[in-house]
Amino acid sequence: MSAESPGERRGGFRAFFAGALRPKKSRQVLRKGYSASTPNLRAGLQSNDDVPEMPSLAPLQAHRLKYQEANQNKDAQLGESRDHTAILHAIGVGGLDPSDPNAQHYEVDNRPPGEPLIASLTPDLWAHVCEYLNPGERVSLAFSTKTLLSRLGPAPWIALRLPENNDSRADFLASQDRLYPHHLLCFPCGRFHRRTQEGREKLQPADVINPLFNCPNMRNAARPAPRHRITHGRVLHFTFYQLVMRASRFGPRYGIAPESLSRRWRRDGWSHHTRYHIHQGRLLMRVVSTCFANPSLTPSQQRLLLYSRDDYWPYFSVCAHWRDGELMNVCKCALSHIPAPRTTAGLQGLEHRAKDMYHGRAHNPNALASLCGKCRPMRRCPECPSEYLVEVKLTEDRSNANTMLFRHAIVVTRWSDLGDGRSPRLSREWAAINGSEGGEGYDSFAVMGKRSISGTFESAITDDTLPGQRIISMNPKGKKLGEAGNNWY
Repeated sequence: MSAESPGERRGGFRAFFAGALRPKKSRQVLRKGYSASTPNLRAGLQSNDDVPEMPSLAPLQAHRLKYQEANQNKDAQLGESRDHTAILHAIGVGGLDPSDPNAQHYEVDNRPPGEPLIASLTPDLWAHVCEYLNPGERVSLAFSTKTLLSRLGPAPWIALRLPENNDSRADFLASQDRLYPHHLLCFPCGRFHRRTQEGREKLQPADVINPLFNCPNMRNAARPAPRHRITHGRVLHFTFYQLVMRASRFGPRYGIAPESLSRRWRRDGWSHHTRYHIHQGRLLMRVVSTCFANPSLTPSQQRLLLYSRDDYWPYFSVCAHWRDGELMNVCKCALSHIPAPRTTAGLQGLEHRAKDMYHGRAHNPNALASLCGKCRPMRRCPECPSEYLVEVKLTEDRSNANTMLFRHAIVVTRWSDLGDGRSPRLSREWAAINGSEGGEGYDSFAVMGKRSISGTFESAITDDTLPGQRIISMNPKGKKLGEAGNNWY
């Protein structure tokens, strides 16, 4: 046996350690296998026939393509094989899954026609049924099918044309709004009028005559057009409200965009900014009113700052229930928190200046105003969907361009839900905000619950933030004295 043979046993100290540190046999097998499978690079350089071809894709990418081809007909979530032919046959023969909520719109109505059943009832019985309906509902019933029209006759249409049924006629015509893109429903007249400024309607101040159609009752004070007072000298006519909601429901040619109603203006020392947003088929409005205020105002000065001398309504935006509750008291309380500059005359003024010099500080008369627990929370009107937030902020006074002066200003923000805009009577939110009969019995806390109009509006308008304030009732005692009460003034 030669000396290089692995079976040779050597003696001595070095041979003992060489045998002890020798790798295991399994490792030797792995090394031999790796060396056998490793290509000989020198031999490859000598002969080009033994070089393997390079793969067209990387191994990982080739594995991904192979996996996609094998699982292209499998559901990604369930892992089941999808047979497109079986799916098409199931839809055509068996119909859609009845548990699918979206499949209800495509189900075929296999019920028998109801005209024979309607015709089996006598006209006297249908006339008795119509006694429980208003004139508008009677016309809607007769307008549904020819069988009902023949049973009811022309009596519902004749009754709808009477002057005393003008509101019911307007409610019925509101359901036909989609058929008249070039017209606008006039509620004082109860008929459609042709739009004279189609696509060019612009909201103007209250003292500007801006008719959108030719109406014979345009200047009839006995039948005024429905409107909502935004601020002093600014109103939102229901016609513009109609145009915005029609464009949202039916298309741009039916009206205008809500952004076209946004305005900025100044009047009587107040600056106002309105903005609108459509949420789930309802128009939301935000009005921000700002006015500079001096500290330590007397009660008479506070009234002159808050109320208009023309109609004794607030300069800022309010609903029809602003006299009931604590809204005006909250505004007066916020004005009382404006910090007053301290006196600098006499010994007391010298003492203050000496303390400021000793501590190395300068007295800032425009310190931040902190509100109390009464005027800090937001207020919600319990009788209509309106929310108010009263704040005192430091605002730059740009009346004098030569000086950069910051002054305290009272900021009153109002959020309102104006409703779906179908009609002044059918839209319960619009009727509640204006204090009309259609909004009687409206409970905002029961309808909205924990959902706030301000949070819904500000979440959609990303450029503004809403301070986290709790919402409490504007009228916690529930007293409804209106103008007869003197607490509001």
